[in-house]
Amino acid sequence: MADKHHLNNEDFFLRLVELLGAVQTKGHGSVFLTQKRQVTHSLASSSSSPATKAAADDTLADLHPPAPLPLLVRATDGKSKEHRKQKVKLSTVVQPTDIDTFFTRYAEVCKGGMTALRKRDRSGRKKAKAKKKKTTTTTTTTSATAAASGAATTAGSTGGVAGGNVRRKGER
Repeated sequence: MADKHHLNNEDFFLRLVELLGAVQTKGHGSVFLTQKRQVTHSLASSSSSPATKAAADDTLADLHPPAPLPLLVRATDGKSKEHRKQKVKLSTVVQPTDIDTFFTRYAEVCKGGMTALRKRDRSGRKKAKAKKKKTTTTTTTTSATAAASGAATTAGSTGGVAGGNVRRKGER
């Protein structure tokens, strides 16, 4: 292992295949994959060259590191706080010299883990949205009718003004 908290790259891939397989066998679930540069604070403070000090004064100095930075790759199964003890957390550090070979294997593992994916069923969501829209439209027309009839009663009997001629959709 590279660090006591991080797996080496091979172990990371083996455990990632297991994690993706477990989610596939359950038929539902999520796997979150994240990656970011691993910035060590000792790297910036240990070097005392004038170029580094000038870069430290720059607010965007971390965009131009003196040497390529390693990459931290994480994978987890999105368990919530209630199930935190069961949560699977994987991480590995990829050195800049190994990035090409790592991402070739990473792409193969991810593609293999996504074979059982299927599109989410959103039909219930669409029906609920249509029902809500229909209810809103009916409420709007009913309140418009009530407002018009209220205007007619306040106007008195002025010969069929406003309220008597208002119709709902579908009425004749």
